[in-house]
Amino acid sequence: MTIYDIFNGDADGICSLHQLRLADPAKSVLVTGVKRDISLLAQVLAEVGDQITVLDIAMSKNREALMLALERGAQVQYFDHHTSGDIPVHPQLTTFINTCPNICTSLLVNNYLNGQFSIWAVVAAFGDNMLESAIHTSKTLQLTSTQLDALKELGECINYNAYGESLQDLYFHPAELYQVMHNHRDPFTFIHEEPTFETLKNGYIEDIALAQKLKPEVESTTGAIYFLPDAPWSRRISGVFGNLLATAFPLKAHAILTKRTNGGFVVSVRAPLATKSGADKVCEQFETGGGRKGAAGINCLPEDQFGRFNQIFNSTFNHDA
Repeated sequence: MTIYDIFNGDADGICSLHQLRLADPAKSVLVTGVKRDISLLAQVLAEVGDQITVLDIAMSKNREALMLALERGAQVQYFDHHTSGDIPVHPQLTTFINTCPNICTSLLVNNYLNGQFSIWAVVAAFGDNMLESAIHTSKTLQLTSTQLDALKELGECINYNAYGESLQDLYFHPAELYQVMHNHRDPFTFIHEEPTFETLKNGYIEDIALAQKLKPEVESTTGAIYFLPDAPWSRRISGVFGNLLATAFPLKAHAILTKRTNGGFVVSVRAPLATKSGADKVCEQFETGGGRKGAAGINCLPEDQFGRFNQIFNSTFNHDA
């Protein structure tokens, strides 16, 4: 019998698994990757009796592999907040899925664990740019404003590490980052004692300074579209830059289009924080697109599709406004 932990490589995925394995330690096979690598279940060829935990990857993008794992006799526990499609009913499948825009996967895990490690759910919510949810969840922890700021920075840095066209763009493989982080029940010891955090913090500061020099390519009263060049720094910062823009301009939608090495763009879309809806509608109209209401993306937008993307982006958020 093999235990598999399959998780998104961003802050939400890593913090979700961290909470679960603090509560229920187990030696498992870790399956993860860059944030955009979400068809992770297909990497596992399950056998009878295997236990699979899936965290923060859309069921709609993993349905075929999920059904195969169940048919082969695995037990699957599935936590997620992305668009799922129809959720299959199967005696070996347990699901905790909620697509509410104020819920991230770590908060679902936090509820499942009755708040045992809620401080890590706060870190994840900050990383997923769910500021209100993070602050609300932190209320029972009696944290100072300085501590909250530190947790916010930690969440943003863990999230920052997940963005890249390939693992070579990242400072740390997400599985490696999880393993280092998992040595710490207390996030403040990770912040103060781990060189890993300093590396991410310094990289984040350097990359975001480059991004903040950019001007929008397209801008209206309801949205703005930015182009980032084909460079490791821009691939790393694309998602976090979108989150910062969304926070700074809560009434506007934002799209970050990052040039791919092999042509086309990787796209990150952030709905206005005031509405937290529409991002999934935009991205799901493209072949490699998906996500959630507040934040979504397209893995590869061909350059000749930009005009169509621009039209859909503007019409969606003009309508929502």
